[in-house]
Amino acid sequence: MRIMLAMTTAVCMLGSVQAAELKVLSGNGARAAVRELCSGYERANGHKVAVHFEVNAALERKIEAGESFDVAVLNPRPLDALIRQGKIVASSRAVIGRIGLGVAVRAGAPRPDLSTVAAFKSALLGAQAVAYPGEGASGIYFARLVERLGIGEQMKLKMRPMAAEDTVEVVARGEADMVVVVASRIVGVPGVELVGLIPAEVQTNIGFVAGVSSASGQPEIAQALVRYLTAPAAEPVLRKAGIEPFVE
Repeated sequence: MRIMLAMTTAVCMLGSVQAAELKVLSGNGARAAVRELCSGYERANGHKVAVHFEVNAALERKIEAGESFDVAVLNPRPLDALIRQGKIVASSRAVIGRIGLGVAVRAGAPRPDLSTVAAFKSALLGAQAVAYPGEGASGIYFARLVERLGIGEQMKLKMRPMAAEDTVEVVARGEADMVVVVASRIVGVPGVELVGLIPAEVQTNIGFVAGVSSASGQPEIAQALVRYLTAPAAEPVLRKAGIEPFVE
């Protein structure tokens, strides 16, 4: 009887190790790629991965306030700040990739010319409403870029700072003519079409990095997920989302 009980307990313990549940906090920029890669990790390893997407600034605040998680996928600046605070294990930091800002319009709508800075300015000025993230690295950069281009005053009534979950979707509903956002955020959103990246002369790169929570109850499994997100096999998924892999 005691032998059977010990065997049953061992099997239950093994099952709990094999069927862990990880909580991932991820910025919106790499949403399509992170979702697909986490699903692949689930299929390959049998673990459950619950992913919560939000703007980097909001996730940074939540982690600072004690939000529990196992893996974070953020832009380099907030993730490095959390490492300095001891919230993320420094040695777990891994580079996923980077991408620039892109422009999307409603599916079937005329596609603006982005071939030159002058053409990009003309496209912005010709729009009735331009959506962009109200909070986050790409939104901050774009708002400043409009000023640098010398059209801040003209664009004042056209600019539509949006909540993270609605930044691209508002274009699909026809409530904005176009959106300017990190290009990988556009991938997989129904009803919109990626026109292309903004001109190289005014482009920036938004990076994505991952790290393991210093308070994770399953750090080895969490680290395995980070390795999966940054392994050579992840490259096709990252490139499909427009992300240049493993470069910060």
